[in-house]
Amino acid sequence: MSNFDPIDDALDIESEIIEQPKKAELPQITNSNDDLEVSDTSDDQKDYEYTRQQLYTLIEKGQEAVTGALELAQEGGSARSYEVALNGVKSMSEVAEKLMDLQKKVKDLDAVTVNNNQTNVTNNSVFVGSTTELQKMIKEGMMKKLTDS
Repeated sequence: MSNFDPIDDALDIESEIIEQPKKAELPQITNSNDDLEVSDTSDDQKDYEYTRQQLYTLIEKGQEAVTGALELAQEGGSARSYEVALNGVKSMSEVAEKLMDLQKKVKDLDAVTVNNNQTNVTNNSVFVGSTTELQKMIKEGMMKKLTDS
């Protein structure tokens, strides 16, 4: 006895049970932290590698979701289905943009550390004063060199 028997009796019809083909199941999302290999580097490098791996995972899963949404939109043909699929595409582009921003930020951090390690060399010095002061300064410098040697 099915749930529709009283309705079938009232309408004097016989219902048919139609088997629907199973849809392809979406893959399980697994925690990919085990796959992440981080070498013994600074915390910044570990954070960068972890964030990069997570963004790659988001992009891969998002591509699968967008593909599924596009298939559903093509089968159903409704405007709402296409809107959902296009929102997924937009989200994927934003994640890709975040990945590029991450690359830029890491390069900027590396440039700052390189600049901090460089020594400053002054090639051209400018003397601000009169010519008599300059001659006096040169004469004192020459006298110091003579006394030092």
